Amino acid sequence: MRLDHIGLSVRDLDAMAAWYQRAFGFERTGDFAVAALGLRGTFLTGPDGLAIELLERSGSIPPERVMDAADAMLTHGWGHLCFRVANLEAEFARLVEAGATIVNPPAASPDPASRFAYVGDLEGNLIELVDRKGPVGT
Repeated sequence: MRLDHIGLSVRDLDAMAAWYQRAFGFERTGDFAVAALGLRGTFLTGPDGLAIELLERSGSIPPERVMDAADAMLTHGWGHLCFRVANLEAEFARLVEAGATIVNPPAASPDPASRFAYVGDLEGNLIELVDRKGPVGT
């Protein structure tokens, strides 16, 4: 078994797709609609095969947003999307330049073999960047 894709409900499908394409180099690989639900969607696929499904449904409402990663852990459910990067500071600066909001700047991680940072996408969804020197959990 392996992860196929991550689904993200969004307010503005086209703006979010354009941002993820620009910020992460994703390619828009499949638009679709379900008229009976008032739903539009698209798949974005990254160079490494990671896929994100963006979903825009008429009448959807945003969840209560948190201002930092620690507060995100006070609510059950998915907390963030994480990308492993080779140069934390450079990727963090590039995403902020692309319009990401600063949530937590680059800092030491509880895992001594890594450093991390958090940004928010255009709609405030948390994205972690991690510069990890070994496998997850070691």
